[in-house]
Amino acid sequence: MSRNLRGLSARKGLAGGLYEEISSSAGEMHDALADDFMTGRAAVLGVSSFYDFLGNDHPGRKVFVCDGTACFVSGGQEKVRGILSEQYTEDETGRVTCLGHCHSNDAFMVNGEIRIAGDGHPEESVSVATNAEKPALLPGEGEQGAYWDLARDYLSDSAAALTELELSGLRGRGGAGFPFHIKVRSSRDAVADQKYVVCNADEGDPGAFSDKWLLEERPHSVLFGMLITGLITGADNGVVYIRGEYPKAVQIVREAVALLEKQGIIASGTGISLFPFRFHVIEGSGAYICGEETSLLNSLEGLRPEVRTRPPFPAVYGLFGKPTVLSNVETFANVHYILREGGSAYASLGTEKSPGTKLVSLDGAFNRPGLLEVRMGTPMRTVIEDMGGGMRYPVKAFQIGGPLGGLVPASKIDDLTLDFESFSKAGFLLGHAGIVSIPSGFPMIKLLEHLFEFTRKESCGKCFPCRLGSVRGRELLAGAAEKHTRIDRQLFDDLLETMQVGSLCALGGGLPLPVRNALQYFSDELNKYFISK
Repeated sequence: MSRNLRGLSARKGLAGGLYEEISSSAGEMHDALADDFMTGRAAVLGVSSFYDFLGNDHPGRKVFVCDGTACFVSGGQEKVRGILSEQYTEDETGRVTCLGHCHSNDAFMVNGEIRIAGDGHPEESVSVATNAEKPALLPGEGEQGAYWDLARDYLSDSAAALTELELSGLRGRGGAGFPFHIKVRSSRDAVADQKYVVCNADEGDPGAFSDKWLLEERPHSVLFGMLITGLITGADNGVVYIRGEYPKAVQIVREAVALLEKQGIIASGTGISLFPFRFHVIEGSGAYICGEETSLLNSLEGLRPEVRTRPPFPAVYGLFGKPTVLSNVETFANVHYILREGGSAYASLGTEKSPGTKLVSLDGAFNRPGLLEVRMGTPMRTVIEDMGGGMRYPVKAFQIGGPLGGLVPASKIDDLTLDFESFSKAGFLLGHAGIVSIPSGFPMIKLLEHLFEFTRKESCGKCFPCRLGSVRGRELLAGAAEKHTRIDRQLFDDLLETMQVGSLCALGGGLPLPVRNALQYFSDELNKYFISK
């Protein structure tokens, strides 16, 4: 069925696709859209009912409070709600998963703009720092003509660009750390009449705001990396899928694309361009799961954004069933540095297995919150104390890598370096490298309940282990925290194993990691909620 619907959606391609038509139309337009796209009315309703921003209660909300983990554990969420209650009623106040303002914990969204609680002013710029001698991502982009001149060298020799990517050892920066050049080569070698490049800018991990910063402050670095990828693979269309919670990023990237079209650097549909490549900027509608690559592809195709089974992988069967290189914002943003300085130079910035640098997001608990560009292999103690300035208040743990990332006790920081291998070996996950600080006085049972609730809310619902397991886990934890009922430990362990082994993607499959970390390292605090037979 999905392949049939995918084929119908492919008839119109990216210009005026079904998803965009649904997201911009009123509910009464759905029957007409179903007829126009030759698809069922149930299929259109299934799509429109999936997204938070397209739901029936969304239009009645006037202001949206961040519901991310950093705001939740810091108390910032309640502070913002208290301030907004003076102007907005409970029915007028909604919530969003994360606004990417974890460095201050006091943001809300109103009229499509992110603002700061208290003074109501627009959001402020994020402070940035680096420990790399030649930082790959933080320098300004300069004059656009000169910045893009580098791409001319690879118009007739795209294989040289692929060689530099291989030498760099660049691994995906979205969390999984998969070698980028393998995706690119797989798509290049695939035989097809059409190929795509898709940038996953649906950064929804609470605690991470590095992609947001890149889109707003360094948009051309992202677009450059996508275009070079297109030159290598033979793709002539690129999509930047940006989450709707980042309205400023959507605006800035669209302006950057318009500038490149005006300058004749990329295709605009009319006139001659230096590169036969077209960009499409698509705005999400509030769905964390669209950060999962196959769910994102389904969303672009106008299908219900549920996770696909794999294989086949997107590099050979991606958007509209065509070979697609799909990677995240930070990955593409590294390409300009790699081609300018050389792949070997980039690799030398990190370790043998984790080359280059990594952007790290520090939440509001740090004395110097903001964004860091850190050489891979840097001791985590250096990141937290020297670069982040230490903590403003006592912290007992750090959740690193988003809501599915490992829960690292403060006592284990000296055992870790900032790289994929160190975290994996210790039983944690580097992931997106966003750091959320858990205050010493915050109940661990409430954090676990929050993580299960997050998974329940954001699950696409396709597989039972995630869809049902998240609900049952949250019920068990809520009962223990609020009604003092004790949880059967064997039952709970079985639930975690079922979610880890049986879930189709890392949403349900990744949740057991931080939960097990908490049970291991904070047993003194949590044992009273469990009973072992």
